[in-house]
Amino acid sequence: MQTLPIENVQDYPRPPSLADVPQHRRVMLADQVAADTTKGQRVLETHHAPTYYFPRDDIRAHLVPVGGGSFCEWKGHAQYFDVVVAGTVARRAAWTYERPSPSFSRIAGHVAFYAGLVDACFVGDERVIPQPGDFYGGWVTANLIGTPKGSRGTMHW
Repeated sequence: MQTLPIENVQDYPRPPSLADVPQHRRVMLADQVAADTTKGQRVLETHHAPTYYFPRDDIRAHLVPVGGGSFCEWKGHAQYFDVVVAGTVARRAAWTYERPSPSFSRIAGHVAFYAGLVDACFVGDERVIPQPGDFYGGWVTANLIGTPKGSRGTMHW
């Protein structure tokens, strides 16, 4: 099992940055693999757990566009999806930036998943914990320390 280096979420940059991800990542729904990749990016932003973006080619689930969206001052307009696997629907459990701002062009068309809205998400062999708060899409791993948005104080998970 690969051990990740300790990272303090308060040390992540603002504005956020993109980083390649060498670790294998997986999303599970209905006891099946919804997404599985060793490619993609993670967004690192002050006081947030990393948000992982999967290339569309590595998503096995059916993504159904849903109404509404959101706006990020750094990345632009997000579109949301229901995630469907074997008849199981995880409502608004994924999102994408089809045309992000130029500094985030590498995540164009990639998809991120809310860890708390699917059955399980993994970085390497580690099952992640959803970032506290219903709005945030960060994936918390054991190597993270600091005070993330949505929490009630300094944490080491």
